[in-house]
Amino acid sequence: MPTIRHITHINAPVSLCFDLARNVDIHIQTTSKTKERAVGGVTSGLLKIGDTVTWEAVHFGVKQRLTAQIVEMDAPHSFTDVMVKGAFKSFTHIHEFREQENGTLMKDTFTYKAPFGIVGNLADIIFLKKYMHTFIKIRANELKKIAEQKNTPTS
Repeated sequence: MPTIRHITHINAPVSLCFDLARNVDIHIQTTSKTKERAVGGVTSGLLKIGDTVTWEAVHFGVKQRLTAQIVEMDAPHSFTDVMVKGAFKSFTHIHEFREQENGTLMKDTFTYKAPFGIVGNLADIIFLKKYMHTFIKIRANELKKIAEQKNTPTS
């Protein structure tokens, strides 16, 4: 199964980064390019273990729905969501947060299996892995901007 790993350094505390990453409203804000919105399960606020959320978004020009569930959580260090229904055959997304000097190291590990057997594997090689890596990278960078803005003292 393909695995995408992405690491982002954020100049903000671990607890803030952790809460922003599991906040449905922030997720919507950081995925605006795909018009993502929560349409089922928890549709606003912080996700906790056992919660599900159904996302609707436009990928490859097609409106799609995907339901994910939070299956593990070690606040404020990590949480894991898995797809329970959607376009992939399966996926697991591990979100990790490590305190560092001057902030947080946020690590995304996204392991997935494309649908449609050999055709899906070919699509993965040609474009899907790159698309998903870009999606995760953009979301991480947007989350970084929000966290660092919230962490900046106001005058």
